[in-house]
Amino acid sequence: MPIKEKMAVSSCLLGMMTAYDGKGRLDIDLIEKLKGRPLIPICPEVLGGLPIPRLPSEIQRGTAKVFNKNGFDVTEAFKQGAEAALAIIKREGVTIACLKDGSPSCGFTKIYDGTFSSRKIKGMGITCRLFVVNNISICE
Repeated sequence: MPIKEKMAVSSCLLGMMTAYDGKGRLDIDLIEKLKGRPLIPICPEVLGGLPIPRLPSEIQRGTAKVFNKNGFDVTEAFKQGAEAALAIIKREGVTIACLKDGSPSCGFTKIYDGTFSSRKIKGMGITCRLFVVNNISICE
């Protein structure tokens, strides 16, 4: 039997309680699709030092900055978490990641628009963008 390639996966998609609200975002279809493959769970926001639960955060359009719902700049935590996640997957030899779309860290096609109005726009999260720049493929 061939050895399947390791994959990084947003830990919330695996059911871990790491989402901003302290809940998981278990994706049964994704887990079934990745069955038998070694998985490396990552949560860049937690790796960046943000607590569970935490206030929702969004990337502010045109600024490349991330603010939480109370207006506090959490950009550095998001950047540190992205770098930590990248270091983990590089150490593990991972070249593909399945990420939670819509997240300011992991969004790969859409992110929230920065107004905390539940509107999504085309865009990538901080971690996703760093992964792409470092030749990590993002699965959809």
